[in-house]
Amino acid sequence: MRKLMVFNMMSLDGFIADGQGDMSWAHQHDEEWNAFVSGNVSGDALMVFGRVTYDLMAGYWPTPAAAANSPLVAKRMNQFEKIVFSRRMERASWQNTTLLKGDLTEEVKRLKAVAGPGLVILGSASLVRQLTAARLIDEYQIALNPVVLGGGKSMFAGLDERVNLKLVDSRTFKNGNVFLTYRPA
Repeated sequence: MRKLMVFNMMSLDGFIADGQGDMSWAHQHDEEWNAFVSGNVSGDALMVFGRVTYDLMAGYWPTPAAAANSPLVAKRMNQFEKIVFSRRMERASWQNTTLLKGDLTEEVKRLKAVAGPGLVILGSASLVRQLTAARLIDEYQIALNPVVLGGGKSMFAGLDERVNLKLVDSRTFKNGNVFLTYRPA
């Protein structure tokens, strides 16, 4: 059975984007962090997005700017198989993308049951919240950034029940980021 993971950058006060949806605060470029990110994209994964995050990613990673700023990451993001969940989209144009319009929980259960690479959600707060509530996420990978935003978008706002997690790994970076890996307790 495939595992479903979340990988998100998060501010110290628990937001994955500021009030305007900006994430520029999360992009700290230094040699150690860049090597870590490059190592993460060197594996195989099926990327999972909600429509809003998909639109942001599809608007950046296929561009010359992305190839110039992060050549390996851009190459891999374009190569990865991707799924976007949306009831409003008519078609997904970013290469290697499948559009799913069915019930999120049922589709993810189906995807997890099929052999293949792990499923990785980037951003997509609404998906994270819904799949956390359905207890379908196997691992949360959070890169905690040394910034306080004072407000913004939370991955977990609106959850009806507490979800207990256990820390299974952590790593501190010279740029102040702390990478935390949690699994359901």
